[in-house]
Amino acid sequence: MKRRKHSEKENDPQQCCVLCKLPDNSPEKYGEKITVTQHDITVHYFCLLMSSGVYQRGEENEGIHGFLVEDIKREMRRSSRLRCGVCKKKGASVGCSIKSCRKMVHLPCGMKEEFIFQFTGLFPSFCKEHRPSQSVARSSPLRTPLSCSVCLDSIEPVLSYTILKCPCCHSSWFHRECIQHQAWSAAMFFFRCTICNNKDQFQQEMLRMGIHIPERDASWELEENAFVELLHVYQHCDAVKCRCRSGRHYSASQGKWEVVRCKFCGSSGTHRQCSSLELYEDRWACVSCVSAVNGDDALPRHTQTPQSVPKITRRQLKRRSSLHSGLVCKRSSLRLNSPGEILRGLAGQISQLQSIPVVIKRDGAFKAALRILRHPNFTPHHALAVRFSGGKQCNDVNSLNLRRFMRLLVNEIQNSTLFEGPENTKNLTLDSQALRDDLYFDVGCMLALSLVHGGPPLHFFSQALYKSLLQLSLDSSPTLQDLGNTLLATKVKMIQDAESIEELKEAVRSASEYLHVAGCSQNVDSLSDKHILVDDMLNFHLVTRIHLPLQRLREGLNTLGLFDQIQMNPEAFSTIFCCPSHKISADTVADLFFVQFSDDVVKKMKETTINGFWRQYLHECEEGRCATSLEEILIFATSVDVEPAVGFSPTPSVSFLHPVDSVEVLPQRQPSHNHILLPVLPSYQLFKSHMEYAVCQLTVMQSL
Repeated sequence: MKRRKHSEKENDPQQCCVLCKLPDNSPEKYGEKITVTQHDITVHYFCLLMSSGVYQRGEENEGIHGFLVEDIKREMRRSSRLRCGVCKKKGASVGCSIKSCRKMVHLPCGMKEEFIFQFTGLFPSFCKEHRPSQSVARSSPLRTPLSCSVCLDSIEPVLSYTILKCPCCHSSWFHRECIQHQAWSAAMFFFRCTICNNKDQFQQEMLRMGIHIPERDASWELEENAFVELLHVYQHCDAVKCRCRSGRHYSASQGKWEVVRCKFCGSSGTHRQCSSLELYEDRWACVSCVSAVNGDDALPRHTQTPQSVPKITRRQLKRRSSLHSGLVCKRSSLRLNSPGEILRGLAGQISQLQSIPVVIKRDGAFKAALRILRHPNFTPHHALAVRFSGGKQCNDVNSLNLRRFMRLLVNEIQNSTLFEGPENTKNLTLDSQALRDDLYFDVGCMLALSLVHGGPPLHFFSQALYKSLLQLSLDSSPTLQDLGNTLLATKVKMIQDAESIEELKEAVRSASEYLHVAGCSQNVDSLSDKHILVDDMLNFHLVTRIHLPLQRLREGLNTLGLFDQIQMNPEAFSTIFCCPSHKISADTVADLFFVQFSDDVVKKMKETTINGFWRQYLHECEEGRCATSLEEILIFATSVDVEPAVGFSPTPSVSFLHPVDSVEVLPQRQPSHNHILLPVLPSYQLFKSHMEYAVCQLTVMQSL
């Protein structure tokens, strides 16, 4: 196996590479140019990696990163007898990896001839006839004109050597040269699709298509003092009227003249005295961020007094304007992020080196979560090591035990006495004992931890509860259905269904105690008064009286900073908290799985047929023509029936089994890797029966 490393050996720009015979020193194109003076050898590192007759047989500190000098000289002698098929000169050291192909080239000539060089495994090379290619799914419509997602120039959506596309989404197309520049700059840790932000599958495909991804930090991380501006703290009062005699730029270390920065953007500030803040208050939001978070209007500009403008130098004014414009762009990009991306960002606060043991006993997941929250040494920044009583401890925090624990926890919370109402549209209840025990805060903390640790989407908040939680204006008043099957719902229904003034007065008398507590008592003079009574009772029960539980729930949800992100992205997170309007579909499930085809042409043809069987089977499950459901198929592959809010990790994948006698082979599952293996079978009916048997067998075993 060839290995890639960086070198510190001296370079001579005047010497030519002994393999490609070029003096060019272009690390991005040909790799590092390395000179070994004692042996008078100069070589491009990529020329060594791609040469067909030399391998790294030494240690890392021997020769050139493991390429022994004797082996390099032997490769020089071998290639000196081979003629390049492009420039017709001798010294061609790179050959097509297909054994039946005899094409030989120099590395630079191969690039001109559109060879593909794969920087992985044994570093194979492929000529124009045998190189890997991409394909466009028939079901993905192309929108023209398209633009390169890197340079933004217009691009013709026709796949070729120079035009590539992202394998994960249908909207990211780019020039080969552009994506190579991006890979060189972003490197392994930051190189991902600029549209869908996929990393693992995207990098795997780019390596297959010959894109070199350096194994180092991104170029911007390596610059000296690259982030020095982040060390500057904003120290300026932006209040409409600054009362400080020392001016807007003065900031005391404490007291009323200390500048407090905006809790959202950090690039606006005010003296405590200028905004009437108490000495203990340190959470203040500027006008722009308040408007953006509440959705009142577009972001307004910061207001300044005419007297304050001349006192600011032009350099300071330029710096402030750039800071604010950058903030607007950043906030806009945050709003465009998916909840999964935001949750994955929050999960970066969790240390995988330290874990908290979680033991689920017979009393259930809720009690287990409560025990760890009430533990004096609890911190949300540690991973969770989950095990069920009687089972073995699992060392992998992203194991099946963790998924099962989070699924049980969310289910117990939504069915607890803290929530009421129909399934999938729950509202918060007022429980005095839960208030005394501070359970509302604990539940908020549990839900936040579940979402960040890879738990399922909640999907049980009513729209009214979600908007009340975020203090958003309700588009419509709460309805009787929001109450569910409760005693109060019966009394409210009697008032709503009253058809005469006598029936209405009788219904009001039966609910008089509740009306008195709610402050809704009034004389009923006409039948139309019932609508006002019903609205008042519903608003009091579902909004007004649960103000304190809502507040504690908000504070619990802000564990790991989740609620702050929800406030900045309310529409995106509504799909996580509230029940979605559409059910899971066959296309959705199919798109979750990355299909791993074989490199062998004959096997790939068979696998393509089985992939068609797989998609047909999913559609029949959606239409109810199979013994299994789409949710059961997800459980078979991943052990969960819905995609986690944070997304699957690793990405679900499908590969294929090629046994000699495939008739008796059943589909296999690797749920810890979100992977299933489909057998190559001769007919769809046989494939369907095998899938149904395997999935149903698992369903029966789990129900025991």
